[in-house]
Order: sequence, then structure tokens, then C-alpha cells
Amino acid sequence: MKTTPLLNTLLVFFALGLIDTAGAPAARPPNIILFIADDHGQDAGCYGNKIIQTPNLDRLASEGTRYTRAFCTTASCSASRSVILSGLHNHANGQYGHQHSFHHFYTFNSVKSLPVILAENGYRTGRIGKFHVQPEEVYKFQSILGGNPGGARNPVSMAEKCVEFIRNTNAPFFLYFCTADPHRSGDRRKDNPHQPDAFGNGRRYEGVQEVAYDPKQILVPPWLPDTPECRAELAEYYQSVSRVDQGLGRLIEVLKQTGQYDRTIILYTSDNGAAFPGSKTTLYEPGMRLPLVVRSPFAKRRGGTCDAMVSWVDLTPTILDFAGVKEVLAPPLIAGNPEVAAARKQPPARYTFHGRSFAVTLEQEKPAGWTEVFASHTFHEITMYYPMRVIRTERYKLILNLAHPLPFPFASDLYDSTTWRAALKSGRGVYGQRRIEDFIHRPRYEFYDLETDPHEIRNLAGHPEHQPVFKELSERLKEFQKRTRDPWMVKYEYE
Repeated sequence: MKTTPLLNTLLVFFALGLIDTAGAPAARPPNIILFIADDHGQDAGCYGNKIIQTPNLDRLASEGTRYTRAFCTTASCSASRSVILSGLHNHANGQYGHQHSFHHFYTFNSVKSLPVILAENGYRTGRIGKFHVQPEEVYKFQSILGGNPGGARNPVSMAEKCVEFIRNTNAPFFLYFCTADPHRSGDRRKDNPHQPDAFGNGRRYEGVQEVAYDPKQILVPPWLPDTPECRAELAEYYQSVSRVDQGLGRLIEVLKQTGQYDRTIILYTSDNGAAFPGSKTTLYEPGMRLPLVVRSPFAKRRGGTCDAMVSWVDLTPTILDFAGVKEVLAPPLIAGNPEVAAARKQPPARYTFHGRSFAVTLEQEKPAGWTEVFASHTFHEITMYYPMRVIRTERYKLILNLAHPLPFPFASDLYDSTTWRAALKSGRGVYGQRRIEDFIHRPRYEFYDLETDPHEIRNLAGHPEHQPVFKELSERLKEFQKRTRDPWMVKYEYE
């Protein structure tokens, strides 16, 4: 059957239950919550980890859809959040790296962000917890919630602070709920000042029942070294994840108590992978393959999985789809920060995103046409220049390391982790399954067959028998850069 844009839109609304059987639009759009954990990889019961305790996320997955192949586009906090809230790769939106302190990266002021668009379409918008993008006027929320005990490391008290915002029924709401767990902490434990507080543990959080883990029982993934130091840090990380899960549980209780649960679509995910070397700040699988659970009260299918390959540029278009926003009109995106008056002289046109809505995949296990994603990382901290561009298909991954003559730069907290320091001290020269030398010094291209090499150890870029696929993916990656106006396209010409 040949489809039209109008028919596609109607199919989306039928799939979400936003059009009744008589064909009339629903009385009001749904509430939407975007729950973002900080540095949470696919470490949850619903993703197969039998040790970690995440009962609330597991229950949400049993009522919704669990995406098995969901990816961030850049494994860095600020840059990833800018992609989540703009639907644009960070090489195009200008948020190349961290927003805070001397890092000082800024999103271009001509970007049209998710909360601004939703507010223009009748939504009440609110945020709580970690923000980490700028300027605020580009990512403007109508309500900024907070002042809770424990701050963004206490998602239970964060949920309590959202009660009045959620209870208000004057208009549908969009809530951006962002924890600071399980991000690493640079503090010392309150209960033992001589011990590092790697993941915000060692203190009391009001309303939280801490879940401690025995390092001996931890599941050490193959990309990490199975050492006492790593097990101890993973146990701390697990504890922090369980705190996030309790916050999710309390937020769901608030929705139910206020009568909003069956009017609210919830999306749970993370900005990037776990804060360990080999994951965060890299575009290897642990850094970019993340949890994504979507629970829609309007969906008929419950507890299913979906293997569509989706990425964080798809989140803004999907949420707008859920909200019934069919088209966004705005002046065109301008690289740089022109004067606002000059920008307004540009006539409004249909605003385009790099991603697309995956709403139609919610009730499908194996939807057609979702077989590749792209990634683009440039900075983490200002001192960490290492641009990488990636195409990832169902079987292969090609990484272009644009600054390959440089040693791979480390985030300060990852380099200081006891896991990494112990690997260096051991003298074995190996970290997980990868040689430390290969981790630090990378070639221009890394090309992996994930079917036979899921841990990305054997680089096939120079293998003659793999050249046809390598060349095809290289061209597709270059075309992606061109299509998304990647400033680093000049590297093809001048280097």
C-alpha cells in the first residue's frame, strides 16, 4: 500500500491511541516525562543483569516497550543532552562539549529546542535536576523545580518536588527529570573520609533505602578488567543505579496518586554509558548503547521489545509526535550566534531535525527500515579534543578518528578511577580485552564486525577481504557529515 504523509501521521496517532474509533482527535494531548539518568549503561534487570536491583524500571518495561538497540550520539553529558533536547547532532547545534565552568561550550541561539516547541503548542514545561546545557533561553523551560534535600543525587526527593507540577491539570505537561546518579563523584565518603565517594554513596538521602552490593557478586562485563578494584567500583555504581530506580518508582507513585499515570507517556534513558574508561567518552558499544524504555498508556502491546536501531537525535521528533505537533516553523538554523534581530529577519520555514520519530515502532518487535545509526563526538572537557564520527549498522561499526595522531584524552575522573589506575599498575598492558596501547593510540579508521567481534577488538580496516563493505560505509559516513553540515568535513580536503 502506498502511503502519504497524512496517512503516516494518522497511523502514528492510531498506534498511540490518540484518535478514537470515530476518527475524532483525542480531547487533549498526553503528558510526557523524559527521565534521564546520568551515565547509566544497560545495567538493569530488564536488560538481563540478574544482580542489580531495578524493580521499578523492570516494571515499567513490563508495561511498555524495551528498546534493545538504542544509542546516544555522543558519550558526553552536555553534548548528549543538547542532542536529546534539539534533535540535532552536536556538531550542528554548537554544543561541542561541556557547558559548565571553563569548558564554556554554547548551543547556537538559532536552535529551536524541544521545550520551547512544546510550550508554543500548549504544554506546561518543567525541569528538575541536572541541566548542563546553555544558553538557557535556547532550552527555556517555564518551570524550574528543585530545592529538594540531596539535590539531583536524591531522585526520591526530586519526585516529591514534582507533585504540584504534576497535579496541575490546566494543560498537558512535559517534565524533564534528570538525576545526577550514577555519575561519578569527586568527593570523599561522609562515613569514611579516607575513602573516595566514587558514585555519591556514603551519605544519607531522605526517602531512599540504600541497596549495597557485595563486590564478589558483581557481574563484570568483558570490556572491564575483573579485578578487586573494578568490582568494588561496580558495586558502588550499582548502588547509585538502585537509587535512581527508587526515584523512578516514587515518580510513578506520584503520577498514580494524582490520577495522571494513565495520561502520561514515560521515556526512561541515559545520556551516555557508565563512567568507566572504555565506556563514557568513547563511541565503543558500552559508551553509546543504552537503556530506552517507553511506556505509553495508549499502547495495546505491553512488555515487548523492539530491535529498531534508534538514537538520541530521534528523541525530540518522537516526543513531538507523541504531543501531536505535526510541523515546526522557525527561521533556519544558523551556524554561529547572529544577532537576534538579524535572525528574525529570516522568514520562518519548516524546521528540520536530524532524527525521525520512532513512535510507530512502539508496538513492533522488528520494524522495517531501522537498521543504522550515526554518532558524532568532538569534546568532553575542553582539553579533550578527539572528534569521532561513526556509522553503526546491524552488523558493522565504522569509527573515523579525526584526530588520530593524538593520544586518546581522558576525563579526569575516569583517569583517576581505581579501576584504571589498577590496570596501569598491574603492568599487564591490558584493560578488559583491549590492549592499553590500542586504547590510547588509535588509527584513523576502526572497522568492526560486531557479529563475530562484539567487543570491538579486531580492527578490519586494513583487511583486503573487507574492503568493499569498508569503502561503502566510509562513503555513507562522509555523506552523513555532508548532509548534517559537519564543520569537520574540511578534514577530508586539508588532511
